[in-house]
This record gives sequence, structure tokens and C-alpha cells, in this order.
Amino acid sequence: MIIGVAGRNGAGKGELVHFLEARSFTALSLSDVIRQELATRGLPESRERMIELGQELRRRSGPGALAQHLVKQLLPDRNYAIDSIRHPVEVEILRHCGQTFHLVWVDAKIETRFERMRARGRSGDPNTLAELESLEGRERGSDDPNAQQLDAVEQVADFRISNDATLQAFQAEIETWVRANLGFARPGWDDYFMSIARVVASRSNCVKRKVAAVVTVDRRIISTGYNGTPRGTRNCNEGGCPRCNSLAEGGTRLDECLCSHAEENAITQAAYHGVSLKGATIYSTFSPCLQCTKMIINSGIVEVVYQSDYPLGKVSLELLTDAGIRLRQAG
Repeated sequence: MIIGVAGRNGAGKGELVHFLEARSFTALSLSDVIRQELATRGLPESRERMIELGQELRRRSGPGALAQHLVKQLLPDRNYAIDSIRHPVEVEILRHCGQTFHLVWVDAKIETRFERMRARGRSGDPNTLAELESLEGRERGSDDPNAQQLDAVEQVADFRISNDATLQAFQAEIETWVRANLGFARPGWDDYFMSIARVVASRSNCVKRKVAAVVTVDRRIISTGYNGTPRGTRNCNEGGCPRCNSLAEGGTRLDECLCSHAEENAITQAAYHGVSLKGATIYSTFSPCLQCTKMIINSGIVEVVYQSDYPLGKVSLELLTDAGIRLRQAG
């Protein structure tokens, strides 16, 4: 999952990121894109330059430029804490990057934030409360669509955490929030195995349709198969199957097709390696044809889960039902 962290200067965004990083989240910042550009140009870092360069990059590549750059680095097997979100378009990009996303707004009174900034003594921080108010006026919103829009980001936050007290109190607040809100959904077994089947299908060499099957016992994969020409022969996409390469209409010239079906290959692969399919479940991206249906029944498979209907599969489904095979279509 991705936890986006936003808020005003000195609110405690970094503390929230550090808390998550210490608990195996990978910490990233949209501001790092700007810092890298400043370094490339040989310019020292200051808040003013960060704001100006951020606007320049957004004008050049759109208001989501920083997020688009960062999303390319994200891996599906990691949790992320992403800091310095300052535009609603950045929020939308992160919401639709394929992982669960929560935006947290960290808030504190301006007087509290100013004292924290004075204590940390970071280069470029304002020296007076009036300077901070002026600076934040530029960050809150603008008629320029490529400028920072912190007010708009605050409006779309999923959660708010207040940080007006001590660091220890804030850390306790974070822990309470994490425990209450960071649950995440795992895919069900059907979704899990069907998604694996779709990856297996990418190995198919058939020029007409890519199909795959995954066979499991006790929720453990014991065999996979995808459609294509038999072992040791020329691949379908290399001209190995005359029917497929002539783009025959569906249901015609089936006697010329040299490709083995996905279910057929999964079953014969198990046989080739001496693996019993008794009591197994087969997941297929399409419902089986009649020939594969007969193989499924006789192999000892007891359950068929499929994603899409095979165009000529009605008789097959009836036969599976007659044979007492459990049958369902996955969403």
C-alpha cells in the first residue's frame, strides 16, 4: 500500500514518514525530484527555489509531473510512505497507480510550526512568522494550475492527524491511527490463482487466443499449462499451426488445428512428471472445450473454475455437471 503524507511546513510530516519507514515502509518524497534537478543545475537548495522549480517542472510536463516520475519507481511488493504531496493531480495519480492509497493530512497551529522550524534551523526556512505566512500563501493555492495547491490537497485527504503537542504524543497518535486504519485487502484464492493463470497465458504462442490453466491441490499449484503447438514442434506464432495462421473463423477447420489447449497441457504436464491430479482444482481463463472436459473428468480433477465462456462450451459445462464436477465462473 501507499501512504501519502501532506501538510504545511513544520506540521510533522517527516515524523510520520520516519515512523512508517521504521516499520518497513519505503520512504520517498516528491521533493526529491526537485532536489535532483537543483543538483543537476548546480543550485543550492532553498524553499523558494524548491517552489519555483516545482512550478517550472509542472508547467513543462503538467501538474502531475513529479508524481508521474515517482510512480515509475514503485514496486508492487512494497509498502511506501510518500512525502511532499502538494497538488491534487499528484493525489489522483497515486490513487490510480495500482496499489491501495491513503492520503494523510498532518496539521498543527502556525505558531507551533514556526517554533519547530526555528528549532530545526534548516536553510531557507522563514525567519519570522510573517515570512512563514507569506510563504504559505503561495503554497495554499493559485490561479496557476501548475502551482502548489495545498488547500485542495487538504480537501481530498482521507485522514487527518493533529500534531500540536509533544513528539511523544504525536507518535502515540500515529500508532493509534496506524492500528485503526492500515488494514488492507488480500485477494481471495480464486482471484489469486486466476491472476497467476493470466500471467501463464502470456507464454502462449497461439496467434488466435492466449489461454492458460493452473491446477492446484490444497491451494498449492502442482501444474500449469498454456495453449500452443506440441513440445518440440514449430511454435504457432512461427507458422506451426495452419488453422491459426490462416485466421480460420471460430468453430471451423478444427481438424487442422495443431495447438494443444491450456487444460490439456496442464494435465499432460502433470502426467509427464508423475503428479496425481486426484482431488485437484483447475483454474482456466476460459471454460474448457469438450475434449479438455473429458480429460478433466478422467484425470480425477473435482473442481473447475473459469473466467470467460468458451464459445463452444455449453455441452462441456453440462457434461462437467453430469459428472459431479464442481463448477463456477470467477468474477
